[in-house]
Amino acid sequence: MSKRKVIVVGAGVAGIMAAGQAAELGADTLLLEKMKRPGRKLRITGKGRCNITNAGEITEFIDHFGKTGSFLRQAFSRFFNTDLIDFFGELGLEVVTERGGRVFPASGKAPDVLRVLLDFLKGRGAKIMSATPVDELVISKGTITGVVCRGRHIACDAVVLATGGASYPATGSTGDGYRLAACAGHTVVPVRPALVPLETSGSAAKQMAGLSLRNINVRLMVNNRKRKEAFGEMMFAKFGVTGPVILSLSGEVVDALRDGDRVSLSIDLKPALSEKKLDARLLRDLASRGKEPADSFLRGLLPREMVPVCLNLTEIRHDCRAAQVSAEKRGRLGTWLKDFRLEVTGSRHLDEAIVTAGGVETREIDPRTMESRKTKGLFIAGELIDIQADTGGYNLQAAFSTGWLAGRSAAQGSQH
Repeated sequence: MSKRKVIVVGAGVAGIMAAGQAAELGADTLLLEKMKRPGRKLRITGKGRCNITNAGEITEFIDHFGKTGSFLRQAFSRFFNTDLIDFFGELGLEVVTERGGRVFPASGKAPDVLRVLLDFLKGRGAKIMSATPVDELVISKGTITGVVCRGRHIACDAVVLATGGASYPATGSTGDGYRLAACAGHTVVPVRPALVPLETSGSAAKQMAGLSLRNINVRLMVNNRKRKEAFGEMMFAKFGVTGPVILSLSGEVVDALRDGDRVSLSIDLKPALSEKKLDARLLRDLASRGKEPADSFLRGLLPREMVPVCLNLTEIRHDCRAAQVSAEKRGRLGTWLKDFRLEVTGSRHLDEAIVTAGGVETREIDPRTMESRKTKGLFIAGELIDIQADTGGYNLQAAFSTGWLAGRSAAQGSQH
């Protein structure tokens, strides 16, 4: 009996895992990558450290993926974080768990993750062809029969599409998979940036460009109503704001802006203090430092870069003595410290997004196998699917899990 022939399109996390699993089950496996080198995006994930997964429970993971999270339950139940850590352990890659349950390679180097994955592929007998873009899928009577690469037809029994999203196009994620999936009959939910820096109006952010804030709370306000909030770190940039807290809120921001809603960020610079306790502190500080000018007094409350912005927005003169700050101005200052508002005008482009929102409609994929419900023998994995989560290792785990399931399902044959 001849071996099943499986072609995997895209040598990112999901594609490498899919190809390795298909080969491990005995399939004649060919991994096609359009770029000269595989895994280019993996090399830069997690700021070059590669946050491979998170130590959270399945229910927590699904919550982080929002409305399409339940689609991943089957994949996670088959191959999850402990399985992934064991998988890497068997390949000789040690991992460490850090704050927030984030799991990284012990070396802190993303290329080490790519190296062991490529060694895994080689050890299982999967073949890789780089600089080989797939132009089209060959489909006959609703069944996949091969692919076309630069005019050359390559026959196969199954195809795993794992081309990634449309973020970081320089790494090869240019959205090719959406076109291929659409040609196979799939609905593609509009693609947009997620986990992306945000642009704000006014000059406040620009004045503080480069400043990082830790342990602050940011509320996402849509039409002046709180939609979501996040606690942690953010950073100001010339165009607006970025950092973990901002990225985690950005997906909802992008969707709200597309709907024409008014969006702002409400930053609580003193989340550990209630309004009453903050006012009591301001009273004490104003009294004890009464002879100091306001800009000096505020240095006890704020980073230096924020002081001019605070004075401008609260309309307090920089040379006004602390003892001369009226009750009204003190109230204004307290309100600003608990509710510093920035109007959001847009997001940065897809080429600056960590992941892509949108993609192949989850209802058109069998969650038990990752097989297309539209085309027999076609399997879809990774960021190409309409699944996206916050930062913290969730997105990479989804890529590993869906790739694992798609590769094994492709090797075992269609379940239609």
